[in-house]
This record gives sequence, C-alpha cells and structure tokens, in this order.
Amino acid sequence: MPRQFNIALVQVSLNGTPDENLIKCLDWVRTAAGEGGQVICLPELYSSFYFCQKETTKYFEFAEPLYDKSFTAFSKLAEELGVVIIVPFFEKRTEGLYHNSAYVIDADGSEAGLYRKMHIPDDPCFYEKFYFTPGDLGFKAIQTRFGKIGTLICWDQWFPEGARITALSGANVLVYPTAIGWHPHEKAEYGVKQHDSWMTIQRSHAIANGTFVAAVNRVGFEQPEPEQPGLEFWGASFICGPQGEIIAQASHDQEEILIAEVNLDEMAEVRQNWPFLRDRRIDAYGNILKLYHDDASQ
Repeated sequence: MPRQFNIALVQVSLNGTPDENLIKCLDWVRTAAGEGGQVICLPELYSSFYFCQKETTKYFEFAEPLYDKSFTAFSKLAEELGVVIIVPFFEKRTEGLYHNSAYVIDADGSEAGLYRKMHIPDDPCFYEKFYFTPGDLGFKAIQTRFGKIGTLICWDQWFPEGARITALSGANVLVYPTAIGWHPHEKAEYGVKQHDSWMTIQRSHAIANGTFVAAVNRVGFEQPEPEQPGLEFWGASFICGPQGEIIAQASHDQEEILIAEVNLDEMAEVRQNWPFLRDRRIDAYGNILKLYHDDASQ
C-alpha cells in the first residue's frame, strides 16, 4: 500500500433527473482523475436533488437496488481510470426498506465495501427518518488499492463515536459525503455559526484521531416542492490534516474539484507526538454505551 495518495472531492449541483446526474458525475470523476485524484468522492445522494425536504412517497422512485446502474457505471469507470470512487446513493433493499448508502469501488472496478448511514436526522427540511432506516453494517475502514478509507455520511459527522470507531479500525482518512445547507430564513442569523460548527466538529475528529478528514458537499439552491422554503447548500467542501489544519477548501457557491495528499508518514508523526490513542482509558469508558448516565454518583 502506498504511503501517499491523492483524495479528490467533487463538489457539484444536482437536479431531479438521475440519468443527467449520472452522466454529469461520471464526467466530473473523469476530470478529477485527470487532475491527479486517486480516491474520488461524490456528495451524498448524488443521483438526485435533496428530496428529504418533504415527506412524500413519490421520491422513493429515486432509490435503486444494489449493483444497479450506479454501481455498473462507476465500476466500469474506476477500472478504466485505475481510481477508487466513493458513490453515495439511495439504496432500495426491498419494498419499504431503504438506506442512505455509499459504495467504495476499488481501482479494479470491484466493490471494496459498502457503507450504510448510521445516524439518521429528522429536522425541518431534513426529514430523513421517513426515507431511510439506520445502517446495519457498522463503522469500518475499507481497504482499497491506495489506503484504508473510512466512509461515513453527513449526519454521522456530528458524532465523535463514529469517527473514533472508524479510526480505530485503521482508516487513514475519514470521508464524509454530505448534503447540508442553510434554511433561507435562518441564514442571516445563524448561517455563520452553523457553518463554523460543521467545520469545527469535523476538524476535531481529525485531531482526536490523528487522521485526515475530507467532507464533500453539494452546492446550489434546491426547492423541489414549491410550498417548501428550499435549501441553499453551502458547498465549502474541505480536506484537513491530522492536526485539524485545513489543506484544501472549496467555495460556497461553485462547482469544483478539491484535491489534497493523504500522507501516512505525516499521520504517523502526528500520532507519535500527540499520542491520544495511547492514552485512552478504555477501562473507564463503560458509560459511553448508555444513552444517558442517569445516576451521576456511579
């Protein structure tokens, strides 16, 4: 396994026509590979607009079974280009059972692994619990030609437990495909704080675990239902190093490719000097398995 590889994030806008999004994202992945990307990641739910702004059964039509057209198309491209591609998609497991998932397709076109989003939100315009059941595959690092990739998805990024377990499984980089944006009526008052919190929590995962972190968002205003206020996706995809330092960051409103090097020697040096993993007190963490420690005296 190489000691260095380039991760590329594809920040794009997406619409309600899956075939158009597939063609568009295949082109962007090809461009990212041409610019040196070796592990290339698309945003959450790449094949459609962000339909979770309203609870309605009509959007289940966007779901696809495992190894359907998304896997076939990106598998062929991964083999052709010799790159790893992370493809977040709306998985139809069976009638009435759906996941928010991501393929990790290895550089020979084979499936390196599958991740199903573990934490499912239910907020205004983010009504994901209506559409997705929580993942049942757990947190894991997926071995690829270029390195061990820990793929989590969007709402997972707020939970240090998921980042920790994934890092402890050997992930060199935590990758967060994302669809997050501002409510138009909240942006003026809360927008700066919301975006800062989003970056801060993920940079903290990098620091606490001594890993690289990469978060790829979509851009553009999406209002699939006219009676809904819509969401302004804030872009700002970024990659940070194992000390939480920003090494690449995208704009708030442009489609673009972000590329940075994941260097395992740098990661090792940081962990040797900041030995947080060495000093963990796993004998004292039992209460983390409780929903809440009601009896604080114990």
